[in-house]
Amino acid sequence: MNHAMPGAFPKSFVWGAATAAAQIEGGWDADGRGPSIWDEFCRRDGNILNHDTPAQACDFYHRWRDDIRLMQDIGLQAFRFSVSWSRVMPEGSGRVNQAGLDFYSRLADGLLDAGIRPYLTLYHWDLPQALERRGGWLNRGIADQFADYAGVMAACLGDRVRDWITFNEPQIFLGLGYSHGSHAPGLKLTDAQVFMAAHHVNLAHGRAVKRLRSLMPRAAIGFAIATKIGIPAREDDPACIEAARTATLVPEWTGTHETFFNNAWWADPMIHGRYPDLLDRRLPGFLESLPTGDLAEIRQPLDFFGYNYYFGCVVEPDAEGGWKRVASLPGEPRTMLGWPLHPTGMYWASKFFHNAYGLPLYVFENGLSSMDLVGLDGCVHDANRIDFLTRYLGQFQRAHGEGIPLAGYFHWSLMDNFEWAQGYRERFGLIHVDYPSQRRILKDSAHWYRSLIRDGHGLACGGAP
Repeated sequence: MNHAMPGAFPKSFVWGAATAAAQIEGGWDADGRGPSIWDEFCRRDGNILNHDTPAQACDFYHRWRDDIRLMQDIGLQAFRFSVSWSRVMPEGSGRVNQAGLDFYSRLADGLLDAGIRPYLTLYHWDLPQALERRGGWLNRGIADQFADYAGVMAACLGDRVRDWITFNEPQIFLGLGYSHGSHAPGLKLTDAQVFMAAHHVNLAHGRAVKRLRSLMPRAAIGFAIATKIGIPAREDDPACIEAARTATLVPEWTGTHETFFNNAWWADPMIHGRYPDLLDRRLPGFLESLPTGDLAEIRQPLDFFGYNYYFGCVVEPDAEGGWKRVASLPGEPRTMLGWPLHPTGMYWASKFFHNAYGLPLYVFENGLSSMDLVGLDGCVHDANRIDFLTRYLGQFQRAHGEGIPLAGYFHWSLMDNFEWAQGYRERFGLIHVDYPSQRRILKDSAHWYRSLIRDGHGLACGGAP
């Protein structure tokens, strides 16, 4: 089975894969690491499918050297990883755990020795439990604690790591963790409380960027947001396109955790130094309650706009000049997680974000949860993932063809891992992991991805070459 991908990505385009510390590292109490909110959340009955925990996960903490060799086998140019804050600072502030710092220092050296560019994410959902006990993201003091943590990492790795991401998907760790209660720390707070937590995240971002710039003037710094992307039901209809743009960039107040998912709550203050007008209308007095200068602190110069994309929502105009969802078709293809397949959202996300914010774009997560099993021949034949990636990357390439500045693409994920509340059921990786034995197998998609990178970003072939 062959998949043609027309054209080519820019020569400077970066091909990588992404992971998160809590999902792959294991070593939950090794060498002085402190507990995170996910360690605590997983101990409570009913929170995680099959009572799974990330205590061992992929044991990346001990197996990272072998995993870097697998990255080389795939031909990765870059690897996005996150730092476990509680591994470096077990109490979240104050004392630094040198053993934790040494681990990330060795990892960075190992990646560079292998010719792989490290992309470091400071926060991918795993807040130190010690900070959660002091109020977590509801405590304004966390903004300075996060900046101090960023400074510790920059002082250690700033001579070797150029690319820094402050936060991964604040919409999710606040929307599901602080509003819906289905993710750590499992809270169900009022809208006003969640928006205060969101403001503290934005403030922490701004202060961290300022700290990173002071220590690493040549660093490239940005963020990675989850995306709610509107997709026009009819691409030849300007009204449909405008409805999709509105769904992507103009927040609604749904009265549920989805209120916090819109991109503008994060990108607008970080890039434009303002919150959407809806906030003042729905929470009168909220903005006036903020200390003078907060928005100026949040707005710091950024080098890239990072977003994660899996699916969107197909929309058309409604009678009030807004948008409405178009009903799903019977039998619409879906991933193992139940997510619909919307490849064109890669194009529309790039177009809308470029027009609104004007920064070079990275896709920091994109991938397919599939039923991947080891075949009788000992291989993992994940043809659906190859098809998925060909469709989605084709739409990303379409954006490049229109002159939209694309900086890179990171597949989610490098390897199968702990998928949060879904435990180990979902498999997103290019590498199959047998968790009891920790045996790794490159899937067919890993060989396909290697061909895509090796062959000049043009024609890619399904299966092993």
